[in-house]
Amino acid sequence: MKDNLSAFNAREYDDKVKQTIPYYEEIYKQVIDVVKAADKNHLSWLDVGCGTGKMAEQALAYLDIKKFVFCDIATEMLAISKDRFHLTNTQFITSSAQELSYKDEFDVITAIQVNHYGTLDERAKAVENSYNALKNDGIFITFENYSPYSNVGETLYLRRWQNYQMQQGKSMESSREHVGRYGKDYYPISISEHMEVMKAGGFNVVEILWVSYMQVGLLGIKT
Repeated sequence: MKDNLSAFNAREYDDKVKQTIPYYEEIYKQVIDVVKAADKNHLSWLDVGCGTGKMAEQALAYLDIKKFVFCDIATEMLAISKDRFHLTNTQFITSSAQELSYKDEFDVITAIQVNHYGTLDERAKAVENSYNALKNDGIFITFENYSPYSNVGETLYLRRWQNYQMQQGKSMESSREHVGRYGKDYYPISISEHMEVMKAGGFNVVEILWVSYMQVGLLGIKT
């Protein structure tokens, strides 16, 4: 019963997120596709802000995982992940990205919709910690909300995002409340600023992986 409840909670949470973030499922498919293309096997993987284990669900199903570390500051989310994926090759830690102290340990680190809640300094620390935690040639993949370059673009993109949420069944009030959190409860920066934070954190190789609505996927490789 506990496992069934955990799976239900995960599905319920993910269904709600899909009403909010366009192409939510595609984000995780993109990550898997990149790691496959990097031709890496027997992977050591750290997922920062793991939530209910959506990234692990994909990685453990489609890739050769030696060790998958779930990391989240929210104990209730970590508990759901632990109930779902308490396997011999999984570990679970309660931590923020700013508190990580791993060194040269992981082949892949993911942070999906996590760091936009922090200040610029907190983002920088999270990226630096991720860089330090990677092995040489390791891959850091992050997806975050981003800010457009103009007020006109911001207004248009937020309206489009609100329309998407309403099309997915959210009420006008609920969707308006969500886009109203922009710049108040989370703090998007431009794509260029995202890339500069990653370069300052140590990554010499930084690429745009994916852009849709107001979400961007970025890739960093430790060289």
